[in-house]
Amino acid sequence: MTEVPTAARPAPQAAPVVEMRGISIEFPGVKALQGVDFRLLPGEVHALMGENGAGKSTLIKALTGVYAVDAGEIRVGGGPVTFSGPAASQAAGISTVYQEVNLCANLTVAENILLGREPRRAGSIDSRAMRARAREVLTRMGLHVDPASTLGEHPIAVQQLVAIARAVAVDARVLVLDEPTSSLDADEVAELFRIMRSLRDAGTAILFVSHFLEQVYEISDRMTVLRNGRLVGEYRTAQLPRLDLISAMIGRELGEMDAIARSADAGHADASRVPVLRASGIARAGSVEPVDLEVHAGEVVGLAGLLGSGRTELVRLLFGADRADRGTIEVQGRPVTIRNPRQAIAAGIAFASEDRKGEGLIADLSVRDNLVLAMQAARGWTRPIPRRTKDELVARYIEALDIRPANPDALIRNLSGGNQQKVILARWLVTEPRLLILDEPTRGIDIGAKAQIMKLVTELAAGGMAVVFVSAELEEVLRISDRVVVLRDRRKIAEIGERGASVADVMSLIAAGSESTALERTAS
Repeated sequence: MTEVPTAARPAPQAAPVVEMRGISIEFPGVKALQGVDFRLLPGEVHALMGENGAGKSTLIKALTGVYAVDAGEIRVGGGPVTFSGPAASQAAGISTVYQEVNLCANLTVAENILLGREPRRAGSIDSRAMRARAREVLTRMGLHVDPASTLGEHPIAVQQLVAIARAVAVDARVLVLDEPTSSLDADEVAELFRIMRSLRDAGTAILFVSHFLEQVYEISDRMTVLRNGRLVGEYRTAQLPRLDLISAMIGRELGEMDAIARSADAGHADASRVPVLRASGIARAGSVEPVDLEVHAGEVVGLAGLLGSGRTELVRLLFGADRADRGTIEVQGRPVTIRNPRQAIAAGIAFASEDRKGEGLIADLSVRDNLVLAMQAARGWTRPIPRRTKDELVARYIEALDIRPANPDALIRNLSGGNQQKVILARWLVTEPRLLILDEPTRGIDIGAKAQIMKLVTELAAGGMAVVFVSAELEEVLRISDRVVVLRDRRKIAEIGERGASVADVMSLIAAGSESTALERTAS
């Protein structure tokens, strides 16, 4: 294994605004944190790194008063604190902006910024003063947003910046940003980073959590790495090479991706045989222009394109999650009617949605119940799966997919994002589908879980399964796919049939966007 540099303990320019010593938190059957130390200095951006399940979210929730600690001490501003809840953490000057904005979309920007702290006049809220105060905060951040506008009218990027403005309005000493860039484009990320640097330079301590390594290296000054609930080390970002960071996060060298690329090169598809799926002119008005698509047994077909290109809309039509109003679908050479997911499942098609929480999981059910959900739906609710069969299946797939914790009775909501994604994959593999559609299966999970999932996909294809793979990360699509279908503006513009294409090749196709380019590329 690559030797990871000794964790740096740089001499701070000032006393830590937050110091956590020996923090331990345990849930039934799970030691989420074990003796973790963490410190955050004023005027820095500090990245918290680790695999899904490493303990990042638990540490944040301890700092923000969501979880009580079982052992250890939290100090803020040099003094020990015990948070009875999030309100106590906020009162201590710690403010959090989550990946999913938790503001009130029906209220104005000003009302959200000053919610609970509205200026009053003669016993009533002084709306004019409130808008003036909100405008002052927004101007300080360099944001040109009308304080009187309704928050819900703005895109998610602006809503997240308003959430940060709310923290600025209360003069938060610590700002926790949990995956703030997951839904932002490049320009929006640049604007967020501008504001983060401005706040940092004014003395605010920023705790930044992200799975995007390039962003972490661009914006952070230091980082703390966790693994399996334990502290690996604290490092200066500029002194920790990327490969060493990855090694620190996963505890081994990252050879999996290279192995994946090599195994994918084997290629098991036989284009001369009848395709597992053939979609001809499949379309939905206002959603996807007519698309032709074939997927063969043992083949991974990737869908590439920018946000809004129609990738997700297309696979939802194939699964019947949305109903197509044009086109035909054949499975194994036989025409099928797919107007809803039930018909798709009956035809041997499985679909893992990009909306893991909204469409994939039932948070209050156990791992066992979530895992067998698709099989039970296919059998019908009047024919329950025998308990012994259910237990055998669940045990087999927990082991095969390395689902952690390996406890079938654990509630799915308590698992990390990567392990939740594995449960969803196991759910569909239990049904033994002919075609597996994966829409953003690696979004929001750490690099170790990504490697595991992508390795699994290549193994499934090697075993003869047909796979459609959708990802916003072009490197992933190109690494894993036998063929790549490129979409732009909700229509198919190209199909790349040979391996060795680069991200630049795909981006040039998207930029050109012409059918002639697509034909030339396919034929080359």
